[in-house]
Amino acid sequence: MSHLDDLPSTPGKYKTDKALPYGILHHHRYLRLSKPTLWASLFLALFLFYLLLSPPPTPSRRSLNDSSLSAAKYGGSQWEKQVRKSAHPRSRGGLTVLVTGAAGFVGTHVSIALRRRGDGVLGLDNFNRYYDPKLKRARQGLLERSGVFVVEGDINDAVLLKKLFDVVLFTHVMHLAAQAGVRYAMQNPGSYVNSNIAGFVNLLEVSKAANPQPAVVWASSSSVYGLNKKVPFSEIDRTDHPASLYAATKKAGEGIAHTYNHIYGLSLTGLRFFTVYGPWGRPDMAYFFFTKDILKGKTITVFESPDKGSVARDFTYIDDIVKGCLGALDTAEKSTGSGGKKKGPAMFRIYNLGNTSPVPVTKLVKILEKLLKMKAKKKVMPLPRNGDVEFTHANITLAQSEIGYKPAVDLETGLKKFVKWYMGFYSASKKKSSW
Repeated sequence: MSHLDDLPSTPGKYKTDKALPYGILHHHRYLRLSKPTLWASLFLALFLFYLLLSPPPTPSRRSLNDSSLSAAKYGGSQWEKQVRKSAHPRSRGGLTVLVTGAAGFVGTHVSIALRRRGDGVLGLDNFNRYYDPKLKRARQGLLERSGVFVVEGDINDAVLLKKLFDVVLFTHVMHLAAQAGVRYAMQNPGSYVNSNIAGFVNLLEVSKAANPQPAVVWASSSSVYGLNKKVPFSEIDRTDHPASLYAATKKAGEGIAHTYNHIYGLSLTGLRFFTVYGPWGRPDMAYFFFTKDILKGKTITVFESPDKGSVARDFTYIDDIVKGCLGALDTAEKSTGSGGKKKGPAMFRIYNLGNTSPVPVTKLVKILEKLLKMKAKKKVMPLPRNGDVEFTHANITLAQSEIGYKPAVDLETGLKKFVKWYMGFYSASKKKSSW
């Protein structure tokens, strides 16, 4: 595998041809339609937040400027030099972006795409063990070769976040750090509240206190549509019937974001991702572990809906998601607050980022069989009540018109690229070159 094959197939410089105006009237109409669910989710967020956790203490200015603390915990002057170098744009007018969850699947691709086009990028990741940290470390290697420094730390560490904002004047934050996965919430519910609610609040607290405040783009999820039966899912649809704790925390995050926008003038854009897949993906996703099990000759479980129909997903290739993320960053207006005080109305947007072409999971398996040249051993079972939903389908009209989002990769093409990466990365004979 060549060095180029090691790199995610992210797009190069992506800019909309023209800065698209923010649809104020459209979004004000959206907020009126959505107000009951926004406030319901806010109350849910506050309830979970105060029930399970205490807000992280706000560090004093003195402690942040204490050189011995900085040197001991964050590496001192050399550490700050690495942080500044990574965050410094290489092109005139480039963005300065803090990417949380930078060693994650989407975070790695977005960080490299930003850096390739000349933006300054600083990564933050806690390298948790939700899935094999070796994959995250391998992604970190890609980021380092692309000139992106990843600070190892947690978004709940208020002292660390404040230190980063003291060292770098971020123009934007791309918040992708989160506890992912629908089913894992049944095993470790506290991790979802800790990451998706408390961690998000901590990031917004530091962002609203910054001067100037950055514009924040964050990852929501298509799971917020929950038990909604109306398709395709539109941003104006109700989202107050979550089917999983993961979905509930993501919906709560949208309510929290709206509050910080309303009170503090933070510019906030939420992106509802629809089943993202591709090279360097997450091992807990079906396409990933189906590939692994088919190659090992293991039986895979394919779920069906109660009416014996196939479960379907709006699979969205990573390159298309990256374009949507960059489009959201490029069109985000500046925050209007200063030092935690609002000076005027600020942008608040929510977009679906999907492929608009739901594919039955049975078809996904057939494509993998074709690409792997192996027949899958399948066991068909009813969809369990573990938070999974029967289908997802994105209406992307708003994202198309306002951030220039245009998905272009079909499932078979995307899976072909994934399988090529998978075979190279996990092949014993090529493992060293993949790392």
